Amino acid sequence: MSWLAEFFRSFGRHFVDEFKIGNIGEEINEGILQWKRDFFDLGGIKVVLTDAVIVSWIAIAIVVLIFALMSRKAKIIPSGKQTFVEMIVELIIGTSMSFGMNRKEAEHVAPMIGTIGMIIMGCNVISAFKIAPPAKNIAFPVAMAVVAIIYVIYASIRFVGLKGFWLSLTTPMKALLPFKVLDMIIKPCSLALRLFGNVFGAFVFMEFLFIIVPVIIPGLFGLWFDIADGILQAVVFSYLTMSYIGEIVEVGHEYEEHPENFEKKKKEKKSKKNVTNNDNKEISISEV
Repeated sequence: MSWLAEFFRSFGRHFVDEFKIGNIGEEINEGILQWKRDFFDLGGIKVVLTDAVIVSWIAIAIVVLIFALMSRKAKIIPSGKQTFVEMIVELIIGTSMSFGMNRKEAEHVAPMIGTIGMIIMGCNVISAFKIAPPAKNIAFPVAMAVVAIIYVIYASIRFVGLKGFWLSLTTPMKALLPFKVLDMIIKPCSLALRLFGNVFGAFVFMEFLFIIVPVIIPGLFGLWFDIADGILQAVVFSYLTMSYIGEIVEVGHEYEEHPENFEKKKKEKKSKKNVTNNDNKEISISEV
């Protein structure tokens, strides 16, 4: 029984060590810092492979596999997993339509919006397995935000054309064009910083809990900070991406359905200018 006694002695030492608080700053710093190494040369350029890249690949592969298994062998009378997938798709389509898209447009954006949401969700929730989420590296949120805003512009032009896209930038007045352009730059920054801030903050908090109280309590808090908050951030990111498309498409549809409203605005501006010019002429004549 000597090996069993040695096992319990070793187990006891390690269990006690778990509750010993060392240098908290150093331990948290270790968790925050990115693991990286030069992977290969590409035309003289060193391509860096970080932990965020590796974890992203793993998370994306797992999420794709799960949804592929859930959506295969579709039936006329859906099973539980098929019903769940269809419910998510209908939720995305319904939300898109609430932002001003028609059914065809909503069905067009649903796969991309769903993909963005699944990738972010998988990469966030993986932290529940004590794996650092990719979003704690600012490069991941920035990359997702850039992809999202490029898709917003592409989908909007596809749906309403360049004319509709231009009107969304100049409605209700052309003087707002610089601010609308600035808004298109601020939106991806907002998406990236929101995702990074929430995930990074939750990651640091969970690292702190694991150092201070490594048993039970981190698991309870992890239900929110690792799982619920990770899913919530994916939903918010996808929701805002849909709303950005809807803002542009709604103006384009209004022009297609009621072009006379835009023509009226132009005529009203012209008439106001003419009235102002006539008033100025009358004043100048009366002064003479």
